[in-house]
Amino acid sequence: MGTVYHGFSPLSQDPNKVTMKKNVHHAFPSTLVPLKSQTFNNISFSRKLKFPVSLPNVGSLCRTRLCRAYAVIQPLAAAPTTTDLRVTIQRTSMVTPFEETERRSMFLSNIDQSLNFVISSLHFFSNNPEFTPEIIIEKLEMACRKMLVPYDYSAGRLRVNPEQGRLEIDCNSAGSGFVIASSELSLDELGDLVNPNPAFQDLAIQTVECCHPQDQPLYILQVTFFKCGGFTIGFSFNHLTYDGVAGKIFLENLASLITYDRLVLPPYNNRKLLVARSPPRVTYPHPELLKLDLPINGGETGLTPFQLPSSSDLECKTFRLSAQDILSLKEKAKIGGDSIYNTSFNVVVAHIWRCKALATNTGNDPAKLSTILYAVNIRSKIRPRLPPTYAGNAILNAYWTTTCRELEETPFSRIVRMISQGSERMTDEYIKSVIDWGELNKGFPNGDVFVSSWWKLGVGDVMYPWGKPIWSCPVVRNHSYNIILLLPDIKGTSNTEGVNVVVALPHKQMVKFEGLFHKF
Repeated sequence: MGTVYHGFSPLSQDPNKVTMKKNVHHAFPSTLVPLKSQTFNNISFSRKLKFPVSLPNVGSLCRTRLCRAYAVIQPLAAAPTTTDLRVTIQRTSMVTPFEETERRSMFLSNIDQSLNFVISSLHFFSNNPEFTPEIIIEKLEMACRKMLVPYDYSAGRLRVNPEQGRLEIDCNSAGSGFVIASSELSLDELGDLVNPNPAFQDLAIQTVECCHPQDQPLYILQVTFFKCGGFTIGFSFNHLTYDGVAGKIFLENLASLITYDRLVLPPYNNRKLLVARSPPRVTYPHPELLKLDLPINGGETGLTPFQLPSSSDLECKTFRLSAQDILSLKEKAKIGGDSIYNTSFNVVVAHIWRCKALATNTGNDPAKLSTILYAVNIRSKIRPRLPPTYAGNAILNAYWTTTCRELEETPFSRIVRMISQGSERMTDEYIKSVIDWGELNKGFPNGDVFVSSWWKLGVGDVMYPWGKPIWSCPVVRNHSYNIILLLPDIKGTSNTEGVNVVVALPHKQMVKFEGLFHKF
């Protein structure tokens, strides 16, 4: 049961490096002074440029096959993965707020502080003849400038407050990055979009050369046009500015500004709603957090969470669970359990946890402990409740720990209940205890299985004037041993909603994981 897309070895190249040749003048005037313009193999934009109309074959992007003789979905090798997207940066510029904004320092909560790293997302669009590259660029650039008024901190810079010794944002209107690029390929030449491709990093660069390494923008938008007329919009932003929920609202506001010249959901920007108590009161143990003996002010650590083992040792595969597979898991969870806990998320995460923990128990030690971590939105759980449009990070990691013996021998309904109990633990007092822990300590999430879910986030449902994206995904630059991604289906590839499970493991562990994964 389930479909597996075979993966690839991660690229070892610099994630921000794009092969370029010579400098030329760009053809599109910026609303601000352009800072850089480059070309590759004599490709450049012009006002007369017309990409040939060739819609990508979306059906070919997500390949599955139902083998009726055996009544299971058999694995198929994915289309060859393109590792050289032949991307050219045409122009890099900085955009500043459309209106003057007040210079201020923005408080960052302890949850924000713990997420000081850059993440990127990609949104793939088919060709729409009504929207030429010139029109798309003009609309995106103006919308970005208008977005930087209510989202003024996105045009600011990160700094350490010397008096408090903690990170904050200097809302100084320094600007966000705006990048125009082109590819010599068509969308259907990219191969399987579902399988995370490290080459996609060229479609969402994380730094701009025009800024000092210590003065990089917190937000960069990159639009890349393909020869078929399709294009991608890549967003790179420091995670301390938004979580997934706030990021989805950001995209809805951007699309609304482009289409209707107004915000649909004005952001609530006051991060002090999640300030620690004074004095801090840590009222619960927090084994889900690993304390590090480091300064709280965000200095260089040389460490990143989830470092075991290096990405060069890992295989990456994407496994699909269809709607019928998820229903089968729910039926299995009814045996000896209460169906009230059998949500799609709970049964999928329980299944993944069992497979990952047992596959990585190389010593076959039944007493070995395994800890599952997964993000929970606390907006409606903390008291008083946060506004639904709270624009900061309002997610914490729920967890549960048990032995490999229990994961192997206990009824599946019990594992599903563990996942549910992990979420139920996230009460108002527990949330405030975590926030206060962050006031006193610096640390990382502590677990061997971390599920990062884009499955129900809905970023692919945002409607732009040129249509919804055919696929939206995070950019995976380096595969992690501990992190498992949950991604939705590509639009139009199935009449029912399934989930794609992205796993990175050493070969022997991957073989065992795959065997367990297909046993419902």
